[in-house]
Amino acid sequence: MQELDEIDRQLLSLLKANARSPTTTLAKQLGLARTTVLARIQRLEKSGVIAGYGVRLGQAENDRSLRAYCALFVEPKAGPQVVKRLERFPEIESLAAVSGVWDYMALLRAESPERLDKVLDEIGAIEGVKQTTTAVLLARKIDRRG
Repeated sequence: MQELDEIDRQLLSLLKANARSPTTTLAKQLGLARTTVLARIQRLEKSGVIAGYGVRLGQAENDRSLRAYCALFVEPKAGPQVVKRLERFPEIESLAAVSGVWDYMALLRAESPERLDKVLDEIGAIEGVKQTTTAVLLARKIDRRG
């Protein structure tokens, strides 16, 4: 695994805030030459530190959707097949293996309570899923994701 220096961490922080920032802007913010910043970005991409770039939804879109955590209890040895099936759900923003009573925790986003209900029914029907429990997000109190 590649060691990140302080400049790499600062660059990653700036890119997380706005991955579309022009290289010249990043260079000015970091006090480096544009070519140096470009080379660092290419190195971080090549080494897998930067795996890709995506879209972060605006507050208006966030406000129009319903989010929920869904904890899944899965039959022994069924995890890989369950994860493979869950990958097909665009409503799943993230899926994490967790310790404790539950095996996985999924963060879901749906455009309506009806769609969330349908997705939860479909998840519960996956072979190998023994039990689920869901908590709908009411409000974010702390959000440091940028």
